Amino acid sequence: MADIANRYADNVAGKFYVDNQCIDCDLCRETAPDNFTRQEDGGYSFVKKQPENDDEAALCKEAMEGCPVEAIGNDGA
Repeated sequence: MADIANRYADNVAGKFYVDNQCIDCDLCRETAPDNFTRQEDGGYSFVKKQPENDDEAALCKEAMEGCPVEAIGNDGA
């Protein structure tokens, strides 16, 4: 389960975030490419844009549920 205390600083403010458990598998970037991107130097994903509509929110939730190491969190804010 993702831990907000370990979230990457690259994440934009908002309810979804990626923490330091990310293994750079690309699943979230493929599932929700408008919301997740890759930090090239560190080799991990982060939230570049919080969802702005129900479709984006559903894709972010799908990415979170599919993350193989549970590195995506939703703090409910």
